[in-house]
Amino acid sequence: MKFTERLIEWYKHYKRDLPWRNTTNPYYIWLSEIILQQTRVNQGLSYYYKFTQNFPTIYILASADIDFVLKNWQGLGYYSRARNMHFTSQEVVNKYNGKFPAEYHELLKLKGIGPYTAAAVSSFAFGLPFAVVDGNVIRVLSRVFGIDIAYDTTSGKNHFNAFAQELILNTNPAIYNQAIMDFGSIQCKFKNPECVICPMCDFCVAFKKGLVKDLPYKSKRINKKITYLHYFIVSNQNSVWMQKRTEKLWRGLYDFPFLEFAEKYSIKYIQNTKEWQDLFFGFDINIKSISKTIVHHLTHKKIYAKFWYIDSNDFIKKDYVTIHKNRLINLPVSRLIEKSLNINIH
Repeated sequence: MKFTERLIEWYKHYKRDLPWRNTTNPYYIWLSEIILQQTRVNQGLSYYYKFTQNFPTIYILASADIDFVLKNWQGLGYYSRARNMHFTSQEVVNKYNGKFPAEYHELLKLKGIGPYTAAAVSSFAFGLPFAVVDGNVIRVLSRVFGIDIAYDTTSGKNHFNAFAQELILNTNPAIYNQAIMDFGSIQCKFKNPECVICPMCDFCVAFKKGLVKDLPYKSKRINKKITYLHYFIVSNQNSVWMQKRTEKLWRGLYDFPFLEFAEKYSIKYIQNTKEWQDLFFGFDINIKSISKTIVHHLTHKKIYAKFWYIDSNDFIKKDYVTIHKNRLINLPVSRLIEKSLNINIH
């Protein structure tokens, strides 16, 4: 097929030199794929090197303390990936004797592995013909073949998956998957694609019909929820009060006491709320300073955060523990909390 032939030829000249492409070890390939979920390659590279250095085998990862795994993951976001990674490493060790199953549908049974990751491990490690379908792949196929089905619908996902699977047959699956991902990342970019010098331009539907900016088609936009967080860094000499989160967001990471509001309120108003009284009533506290507002973006949420720096010798809560300030650097925390530590904690 003309598309596949030109894609592979383009890849020979422009492929990216990435460390996980120089191995067929399923453990390293799996690590890279989990890290690269929702993460740009440039950012993921340093984390890949960190994880392969600190957890060179699946046995070492499986036996590691979850706090150490989360600390190594810190800054990547979507922390459920790290928790699932740790859980799956233990499952592979205990159930599969430390070896990833060389079968697509068996890989899908492992926690944190969906169709994309299963296809990547299957093709890159075991040479099996399963097509990876991510944003880059969808963009390339949508533009080149003029597919105007919304990719974020069930029917759209099924269509792109089936079409991608047709294209990978009778090719080297590892090379084809790597080629189309690189092509979408380098040539057929989301913004400012290199259409004029594209090897597909003579038959690309989007280029011929002037639809490059319109494809791929998405049916809905994400409306971010806005929330206002007030964190309280309560110090007792050389220690601060923290707790390990149990909520879905940032679960397993350490956090300061906080109050959350749906609207922006003044400092005076907050100090008169029931939530403030529930947290601080009966304690002698000294508010030293309050930070400027920090804006933090998540996929579905926009956070406006302030950090209150408070001294107190008698503040105590049963759900919190005191952490020496020198230990803070070793604790797994969210990027938002990390920002506060970089501002001032002393």
